[in-house]
Amino acid sequence: MDSKRQQQIGELIKRHFASVLMEQGPYIYGEAFVTVTGVKVTPDLSEAKVYLSIFNAADKKAVLVRISNHTHVLKQALVSRIRNQIRRIPRIEFYEDETTDEMYRVDEMFRSIKTMYPPAVSEEE
Repeated sequence: MDSKRQQQIGELIKRHFASVLMEQGPYIYGEAFVTVTGVKVTPDLSEAKVYLSIFNAADKKAVLVRISNHTHVLKQALVSRIRNQIRRIPRIEFYEDETTDEMYRVDEMFRSIKTMYPPAVSEEE
């Protein structure tokens, strides 16, 4: 369970980092569509795990590696936005959020089950 302060810092980073990605992103990773889906902050507020959802990219891992390689540039842009609202800027790590991919996999499984076992038609109709 995150404390109220952890949630506040996480939301602050999420909101402003999304803007940073809109501005700096195309220069770093190209045409991919990257969104910030969540930020988890450690209890001591020293680290932030930024979860990214990546679309419109053939190789999602490569996009994540490019973003990780440009952490310093992205963090500087973030610092310029939130330096008056937070005392210490946490160390940032990026992770891929696979929630949407998992949702599509489950949906595909349901479709395949539906085609294998079609619903029974009642005789009353």
